Amino acid sequence: MPQAVYPLDSTRSFTDQQYVGHNRWHPDIPANVTVRPGDVFRVDCREWFDGAIVNDDSADDILNAPLSTVHVLSGPFAVEGAEPGDLLIVDILDVGPIPQEDSGPLAGQGWGYTGVFAKSNGGGFLTDQFPDAYKVIWDFQGQTATSRHVPGVSFTGIIHPGLMGTAPSAELLARWTARETALIATDPHRVPPLALPPLPDDAILGTLSGADFDRVAAEAARTAPPRENGGNQDIKNFTKGTRVFYPVFVPGANLSMGDLHFSQGDGEITFCGAIEMGGFLDLHVDLIKGGMETYGVSENAIFMPGNVDPQYSQWLAFSGTSVTLDGEQKYLDSHLSYQRACLHAIDYLQKFGYSDIQAYMILGAAPIEGRLSGVVDIPNSCSTVYIPTAIFDFPVAPSADGPHQVDPGMGVPMSAG
Repeated sequence: MPQAVYPLDSTRSFTDQQYVGHNRWHPDIPANVTVRPGDVFRVDCREWFDGAIVNDDSADDILNAPLSTVHVLSGPFAVEGAEPGDLLIVDILDVGPIPQEDSGPLAGQGWGYTGVFAKSNGGGFLTDQFPDAYKVIWDFQGQTATSRHVPGVSFTGIIHPGLMGTAPSAELLARWTARETALIATDPHRVPPLALPPLPDDAILGTLSGADFDRVAAEAARTAPPRENGGNQDIKNFTKGTRVFYPVFVPGANLSMGDLHFSQGDGEITFCGAIEMGGFLDLHVDLIKGGMETYGVSENAIFMPGNVDPQYSQWLAFSGTSVTLDGEQKYLDSHLSYQRACLHAIDYLQKFGYSDIQAYMILGAAPIEGRLSGVVDIPNSCSTVYIPTAIFDFPVAPSADGPHQVDPGMGVPMSAG
């Protein structure tokens, strides 16, 4: 059993713990815990909204989800001897949900959720087609997820942290702010916004207080996007057995993590598209001194994925090209072609009795594969979505008998707001 160096009580809020983590990136957020190269340790992580989303049949909590509060991250962890220019090795030895015996009133205890944010509150990959707030609750039985809101589907979770990364240097943080501010300025009133600027409201900054807190809160970066330090990459293959090599930008590296997912499709296309949960990570850390220059890793982590993914043998694949729904040709737009592939899959699944939002939720939460299949054949890029057929408890491939009709059950909760 690894040493539990960052325990959390699942019945208490994120700021009412032995260690208070953070929800912004900044080099001056002090480390909560120091570990040494070679150490093996356990870290508890809160669900990314700190219990704001509950296990019920309403999506009002998703509609009003407090995006300014996320992500609630465990850490920072200083690694003894780490210096800028090093590579930090992080091995994910184990990852899982909060054990049932630790269940409390907050999210992440034996269940998780997938959500679609309203377009006015963050939106998602297909926000123009799905502008309202929706929620699906998933129950965990061992490694399997099922939902009362999406009948006829079950799958093995590819459990992983959605977010892990090192602290930025002051210079790197300034680059983030400058480029994201410039992007926002190109369309400052866009809904949803093009980027999320620093926001002091709802900032949690570990042990900082007073004038230091105010200064850092005004400067610190939001945790929503992935950046050079890793961050919110939402890579579903960051499973048990994964080894990650993170660039080090500040003394001690100041590693943080959170946003655990029970499962996720490639792209996390509903934005709150994974099965969000609270849980634990067992980690091992080490250092490669001077590794950033030695291996040319000046930015963005590299990783070796674990080998615990479920082994699906049959897939149903859908393709899309870079042509808009109203027929406008775009040039090699892979973002658009992946949207079109997803919409193709959603249209198909509706023929079996699912609603469009149920199909969308399946693509967000189930372990689908997304691929850039062609990026050179002008003017169309081609993206593909692969759905494992075994996640359905009925035949899903086309046949002369026609599509099986699934009972849609109680359906997906949509906020009345």
